[in-house]
Amino acid sequence: MSEPVITVTDAARDKALWFRSRDPHPERLALWLEVTGASQGKYTYNMYLEAIDKARPGDAVQQADDLTIVIPESSIEPLRGAVLDRDGDLETGGIFVRNPNSPAAAPTSPMVGAEIPEADLSGDVAQRVMQVLEQHINPQIASHGGRAQLVAVEDATAYLRLGGGCQGCGMASVTLSQGIEVAIKQMVPEITNVVDVTDHAGGTNPYFQQSKK
Repeated sequence: MSEPVITVTDAARDKALWFRSRDPHPERLALWLEVTGASQGKYTYNMYLEAIDKARPGDAVQQADDLTIVIPESSIEPLRGAVLDRDGDLETGGIFVRNPNSPAAAPTSPMVGAEIPEADLSGDVAQRVMQVLEQHINPQIASHGGRAQLVAVEDATAYLRLGGGCQGCGMASVTLSQGIEVAIKQMVPEITNVVDVTDHAGGTNPYFQQSKK
């Protein structure tokens, strides 16, 4: 068996399993961790749940007891020797990466400077999206201080900004794709695409901390 790329503490594993348990078929999902860029001399990361069988040849697949972790091939060397850990308790604590490696250069985070169309939230579609957020989404993600805000609607695309605990959250992509996006598309069928324009590298109190030493 090859040497694991990262070390996963019991606390971090328990957090990932707790989040994974919300899925109807948790056994098919792995925890994916990848480097997305760099900010202020440190790597930035994305963490999400995805099917295990989507791993490609060259990706690192390792086990932490009953949790499978997948690291895309391009992220293996930047993450080699890193530790995945957790601050706080199971439900409200945040997962962070303690990484001994630093990027050679610091490209801009892909979320920063994303082009957002001029906001016009007075239309019927925008108002219904805002209603979904206020009545269905925000009460659910408020448990970890999160909040979703509609910033623009253009054609069939809704542009959202995640704040509070969702800013910088490594599970934000899960929250967006499995919760917010599904709810919006179901209740506002005119919307076929949801785009996250949050500056996740700039979170001041992130649920998932981008890096820690």
